[in-house]
Amino acid sequence: MQYNAYAAYEAKANLKPFSYDSGELGPNEIEVKISHCGICHSDIHLINNDWMISQYPLVPGHEIVGYVTGMGSEVKGFREGDRVGIGWQCGSCGECHLCESGQENLCGNSQATCNGHHGGYADYVRSDAGFVIHIPDGLDSAEAAPLLCGGITVFSPLDRHGIKPGMKVGIFGIGGLGHMAVQFASKMGAETYALSSSPDKAREASELGAAGFINMKDKNEMLKHLGSFDYILSTISADYDWNSIISLLKHNATLCYVGAAPSPVAIHAFTFISKQINVTGSAIGSPEQIRKMLEFAAEHGVKAMVETVPMSDVQNAMARVVENKVRYRMVLENK
Repeated sequence: MQYNAYAAYEAKANLKPFSYDSGELGPNEIEVKISHCGICHSDIHLINNDWMISQYPLVPGHEIVGYVTGMGSEVKGFREGDRVGIGWQCGSCGECHLCESGQENLCGNSQATCNGHHGGYADYVRSDAGFVIHIPDGLDSAEAAPLLCGGITVFSPLDRHGIKPGMKVGIFGIGGLGHMAVQFASKMGAETYALSSSPDKAREASELGAAGFINMKDKNEMLKHLGSFDYILSTISADYDWNSIISLLKHNATLCYVGAAPSPVAIHAFTFISKQINVTGSAIGSPEQIRKMLEFAAEHGVKAMVETVPMSDVQNAMARVVENKVRYRMVLENK
């Protein structure tokens, strides 16, 4: 079967129409007719070969929602017409200790949905069945798409670190990731604060569930919260004075990174030694974590704030994402 997509034929190139023969379905593969696909900044990094791993022609897209149209002979638990999602991964080795312990997202032989495979800026896509996730009925397809990468990126560490009522949690950066993190943390019952250098986001943060807003440019405001946070999730992809963030944490608290700053993170060792601060990171989530996240989102009304555009307008849509003109996630739609 011929699939139609949009691909970059070389690094930093504009996306152009691209067709390819999909061949026969493997025994454990599922074919999905795509209805929606989110645009993630990781797609842009791949197009530009910023990580020096890109393979061309490259069809981006790993926040995919659509409907099952084909299944391999060994696939179980799915039917044609099921509404499903696919995130960053479309496969793993299935044999290492990480895969066997439900941490497929950390597998050293992980397969990316949109590098080495053709991704979701297309009419159809394929994935190993183990990485195809049913979308709960309570979620809108366009709003669910960004949850499959951006959503799990913030849900997984919050869930893994046991965020719960009685905890004070800070979400640093209220953008594509942070606006979902505020919703998840507040729905988990934590006293959730939005930490941002953009005061104009205070009202929106409150509407998303934040109990308070801290203007990170206001030192007096920050002083009011010194040593008060149990957990801070950093979603920003910019350099910052991380020692000032550490100062907001209690003893035995945690700073978790899901946004990657371009420069090495500089923290005075004594700063976190003296307070026994845990500094950690988190990478997407396993298929089981994604299922849990989607069910939580459906139950608690967590959703991405999205703007939808036709798949055919992908180049203009990506330009707006690069220019930071989208609030907060761009989603491509096949009509």
